[in-house]
Amino acid sequence: MNKSELIRAAAEKAGLSMKDTEAALNAAEEVVVKALSEAEKVQVVGFGSFELKERAARIGRNPKTKEAIEIPAFRTVAFKAGKALKDAVSK
Repeated sequence: MNKSELIRAAAEKAGLSMKDTEAALNAAEEVVVKALSEAEKVQVVGFGSFELKERAARIGRNPKTKEAIEIPAFRTVAFKAGKALKDAVSK
């Protein structure tokens, strides 16, 4: 399911226009991105939580040349599914 399909399905489910649903989805995305960029955890009870994980710098290998390369430290987003989502999917 892509974004436009998600908007269409949510609009039908909520009985809203696609324009209003798209605006709400875009606003939610912006809020989540802003919170994560400020290192805040975003938790939606029953659905799951988004949080930043720190990845340490490390030495990797170029598989073609076997040359050692330095991979810098970086932050990445992790998602942990909530119990209700896990239960709904596992049925």
